[in-house]
Amino acid sequence: MPEGTLSLNDEEAEGISQPHNDALVISILMNKIQVKRVLIDPESSANIIRSRFVKQLGLQDQIVPAAQILNGFNMASETTKGEIVLPINVAETIQKTKFHVIEGNMRYNALLGRPWIHNMRAVPATLHQMLKFPTPDGVKMVYEEQHAAKEMFVVDEVIPVSAL
Repeated sequence: MPEGTLSLNDEEAEGISQPHNDALVISILMNKIQVKRVLIDPESSANIIRSRFVKQLGLQDQIVPAAQILNGFNMASETTKGEIVLPINVAETIQKTKFHVIEGNMRYNALLGRPWIHNMRAVPATLHQMLKFPTPDGVKMVYEEQHAAKEMFVVDEVIPVSAL
């Protein structure tokens, strides 16, 4: 393979419960605190963090007021409370990341979208439940928290009851 190529192989998916349609959920270090339930979402054009979580980190005074409207896949909209830049440590690779702060509920603590994915030059692989990205020290990998993804995105199956 050419130098600088990121690849995935079947062995890297070993240990993953198959079949699955799980989202890619990882843990990161944010402001030197381990944060679980972080969704990696290549479909999102923004990095998003919950206001309540920023408050738990004790960083609400660092939010810069900025009202923007974020639209979801169903065109539901949410007005942001502001923006905050936080150091994100993933596999010992640190990157300052701008988040849009929202008041609304999410099933995750933060969402890392295309701005973060592209800056990291990362390749998210939901099938393999991993994230790969190049560094000066070689390719680094971050593995999923498949159990967290299953808890967050459980779909209740509705079974029709036939009339007797």
